Amino acid sequence: MLSDTTNDPTPQGSPGAPTRVMRNVEAIARLEAQASQARSLDERVSDAIAGFVGTMRFVLLHIAWFAIWATVNTGLVPFIPAFDPYPFQLLCMIVSMEGVLLSTFVLIKQNRMSARSDERAHLDLQVSLLAEQEITKVIQMLARISTQLGIEERVVDGEARDLGQVTAIGELARGLRDRLPDQG
Repeated sequence: MLSDTTNDPTPQGSPGAPTRVMRNVEAIARLEAQASQARSLDERVSDAIAGFVGTMRFVLLHIAWFAIWATVNTGLVPFIPAFDPYPFQLLCMIVSMEGVLLSTFVLIKQNRMSARSDERAHLDLQVSLLAEQEITKVIQMLARISTQLGIEERVVDGEARDLGQVTAIGELARGLRDRLPDQG
């Protein structure tokens, strides 16, 4: 399970949602909040910059900046002398440096998000493996109960017998790797 529910307060949520579902939602929200709070100052700054870069405000700010720069440097504002005449080499250099820095901030955020995604995938795999083991055990218990009750063997189909066998995870992984197209 995702959390020890004995200490969980009754979660508030959708009126029709089962309590177990809401507890799981709360557990996931806590995990995400903990991951967010565990970020370093560098990561928080990088996330804030990368988040701002991906907004329309950023685009509009740049459009205004470029328009003002071009207006001033083409001599259309008589009381401000042109300091970067056409072809605006200074502007090009500044925008190039900005592009390098902004792409670095975006890559930092993507790397952190990728690492967090890997953590979620590992957790998901662990939960899936646990669920598979639990289901296998339940099928085995049902087979024993059927035997104890004298239910004939032919009533239990071959698929149920197969599903009651312990799954060899390593064998499954190798088989999948052998059958998937090469990603290289």
